[in-house]
Amino acid sequence: MKARHKRFGLIAAGLILLVIATVLITKSFRSNLVFFFTPTQVEKGEAPKTGSFRIGGLVENGSLKRLPDGLHVQFRVTDTAKTMQVVYKGILPDLFKEGKGVVAEGKLGTNGVFEADQVLAKHDENYMPPEAAAALKAAQENKAKGKVI
Repeated sequence: MKARHKRFGLIAAGLILLVIATVLITKSFRSNLVFFFTPTQVEKGEAPKTGSFRIGGLVENGSLKRLPDGLHVQFRVTDTAKTMQVVYKGILPDLFKEGKGVVAEGKLGTNGVFEADQVLAKHDENYMPPEAAAALKAAQENKAKGKVI
């Protein structure tokens, strides 16, 4: 085999390995990517029907219910325009309270209830994830204008 053919073979093998590595990295990245949605966006069908995503807003006052086993909780998340029921099995963060900001990660159940795998509470009095703050502000502005989202 000539040196020219060996060089061509090495270059071709290198390109094939590069393509395979790129495909594997992209596939891994997409499977770990989690998008944020508000209850309004979920109701409009913008959230995925299958797969994991995050829902955020405020914990609706009076909606928190702890089941007798001590681990299962139910609460509603609102963006002031729409509300969504969330169920969670686990220990809630210390800063989790009604009327405060929350982001829950999980998937939408067949009955339309969000089944959370993880619940995150804001870490201080002034912080809220930028996506949640923007969504709440937009929902409040639309509600004030009398628009139906």
